[in-house]
Order: sequence, then structure tokens, then C-alpha cells
Amino acid sequence: MEMLSERQNKILSLARENGRVDVEELSISFNVSPQTIRKDLNELCDKQLLQRIHGGAIVGSGIENVSYEARRLLAPGPKQAIGKKTAELIPNNSSLLINIGTTTEQVAHSLANHRGLLVITNNINAVEIMKNFLGVELIIAGGQVRRSDGGIVGDAAVEFINQFKADYAVIGVSAIDEDGSLLDYDFREVRVAQAIIKNSRHIILVTDAMKLSRTAPIRIGHISQIDTIVIDDVLPKKLEDICAQNGVNVIVAKS
Repeated sequence: MEMLSERQNKILSLARENGRVDVEELSISFNVSPQTIRKDLNELCDKQLLQRIHGGAIVGSGIENVSYEARRLLAPGPKQAIGKKTAELIPNNSSLLINIGTTTEQVAHSLANHRGLLVITNNINAVEIMKNFLGVELIIAGGQVRRSDGGIVGDAAVEFINQFKADYAVIGVSAIDEDGSLLDYDFREVRVAQAIIKNSRHIILVTDAMKLSRTAPIRIGHISQIDTIVIDDVLPKKLEDICAQNGVNVIVAKS
């Protein structure tokens, strides 16, 4: 493998520190043209050190996810808007399953004023967020704790979730393929997500548009299984058509 240039090494360091890099910002920072930066990013992506997205690049590849702390820094404004809009869809006095994810965490933050809510989750971070919400009763799944993000995964978590039939589910995914496949990186989390989908009456997928530019190797399910999608931008035409054909409600939450 060819050695990276000094600028490319600096770009890679910035990406690892912040989760993503932007072409225009890098162009200004390094005092070079956007075309030069795009060439650098393309070379870093060819080496599978970064993954291209619209306007820049993120850390990660098709087989390995971006670190959880880095993902928290990706699209924070859109994720907050998605969280707020999604919380508006959840009525008081209902039950809710939530899986692991930085976007589902934003939904958790936005449930502070709900009353009579029962939340079942495999997301330690969501529990930490909601533990003092007076109107929310929390139940956490048992099982193996994934150190990388505080997700509870494995057979015990799946069996636990299979005991419930919730009114709503809020799920996040790592990537959405152009054919509508919902994808993730860890088969253990995939099994939990599949159990959540199976045991919920109304499934809400929360995702920022960046997930449309990513890929991951393990299939959770298909977008046609979703009842409502809350996203920060319009879907591509092909996915929009799939949603229309399957009665999937798409809500765009603007930050």
C-alpha cells in the first residue's frame, strides 16, 4: 500500500477525532482546491480508511462501524430534530421498545415530558438518559453488554424482548441499501433489532440521511416492514417508491 501524504494523514486524524470531514472546510484549512481534497478523500476511501458521503467522508467501512463516540458527533442537529419529531408520534400511556443507537438516544431525550410511558430497551445509554423521567417506567434487557456502545446483546436479550408486545418500536440502523434493505454490522444486535420489530405493533425507523450513503454486511430486514420513517431529508426516488408501494409513512424532520 502506498504511503499517505502528510495532508492525507492529517485529514485521517481529523476524521478519527470528529467522526467526519467536510470537503469545503478541509479546502479552506489546507489552502488547497476542493478538487485536491476530493482526490485525497477518494484515495483514503480506496484504501478503506474512510467512507465517502455527500460533501465529505466519515470514518468506517462496509464491514466496520464508526466508533460510537464519533457517531455521536455525526449530524447532531438533524438527529435532535429527528428525536423531537419522533417523540411527538409516541402518545402518553403507551409502551415502547427502543434499540441501541445515537439517533434513538435523541428520541429518549425528547420523551422527558411524557406520562404513563413504559419503555423496554437494550440501550444502557437510553436508560441513563431516562432514569429520572417521572412519567417513564423503564425495563432494561439482560444479556451481554457490548463495551463499544453500551448495547445489551445476545440470546438472553432476544429472549427477554420476546416476552413483550409493545405499542411502538423506535429502531435505528447502520445503513439503508438502495433496494430497501436495513443493515447493521453486528449479528448480535441484528437479532435484537429483529426481535423488536417482531414484537411491536407500530415500528418507527429513525435515521439521518447519511445512512443512505453507507453500507453494512448484515441484513436486519426491509424498509417495507416499517410503518413510519423519520429522517432529516427526502428519500431517493427508488426508496420513496418502495415506501409508497408498501404504505410506509415518511416524515422529514428539519433541524
